[in-house]
Amino acid sequence: MNVLLTGGAGYIGSHVARVLAAAGHRCVAYDSLVKGHRQAVAGELVVADVADGQALRQALRRHAIEVVIHLAAFIEAGESVAQPGKYFQNNVLGAWTLLEAMRDCGVSKIVFSSTAAVYGQPSRLPIEEADALAPVNPYGASKVCVEYMLRAYAEAHGIGCVSLRYFNVAGADPAGDIGEAHEPETHLVPRVLQVALGAAAAVEIFGDDYDTPDGTCIRDYIHVTDLAAAHVLALGAIRASQVRVYNLGNGEGFSVKQVIQTCRQATGHPIPAKVAPRRAGDPLRLVASSAKAAAELSWRPKFPDLATIVEHAWAWHRNHPRGYA
Repeated sequence: MNVLLTGGAGYIGSHVARVLAAAGHRCVAYDSLVKGHRQAVAGELVVADVADGQALRQALRRHAIEVVIHLAAFIEAGESVAQPGKYFQNNVLGAWTLLEAMRDCGVSKIVFSSTAAVYGQPSRLPIEEADALAPVNPYGASKVCVEYMLRAYAEAHGIGCVSLRYFNVAGADPAGDIGEAHEPETHLVPRVLQVALGAAAAVEIFGDDYDTPDGTCIRDYIHVTDLAAAHVLALGAIRASQVRVYNLGNGEGFSVKQVIQTCRQATGHPIPAKVAPRRAGDPLRLVASSAKAAAELSWRPKFPDLATIVEHAWAWHRNHPRGYA
């Protein structure tokens, strides 16, 4: 199958491209390189913005695209609170531009990269797909907007969609040659590992007075390779005029302090930590039920334990301390 992968030069995109290729699909990465890295792309790359409708149409037609996997988005919850317009313009209008280009080019299948942030502060754990959508930051709200847009396009135009709601993605491909590289880095695991590499004196903990056992926020961590595998399975689950939604997580929550301790064990470094003020837009607890993905997609994580996720991330960062630079 010919797949256009928007955001294909990014952290998740590069891993999805690798799994697609291993499954026999032809993957064309489409990325502006504002956040992505050319070095992370092993195959074909179109350098263009998802807001560029003409470039999208050219790519869809030139490469005879049959399905789109849409990852391109801004993803930082804290930044979205300070700059909501940036997130609605890029994430929502970008998705609309893509859907219109798909309609013009006769492409009716899409896998959408959504997020656990659509749930906000959940009323129960683990979170199931039918639970209320109540985002607490503009990033999550932008993803909800796109999910509603996809439903409208499915009903009106026959688009078939699988929406994958990611929980906290971490780790790196076990081969060790691609991994996470953001500038600046805001995700917890790489921020902690930067301290072990000497790039920072201490890791900041954004609030230690939450109503959790150790006072820090709790998240469900999923290995990036397991996440990528779900996208390949999702290709076979697309149905015309339907939007099917799946959580992707491991069903176990770890606090910020637990993640730091796991990183200490993996690196052998003391990794000093200091408490900073709470970060705007951070939910207290996010833990997934992925039973639906297991039942309907036959998705089974190969690397569900936090120690392995951290070990693979550490291997990447230790051997690539400056990312792709």
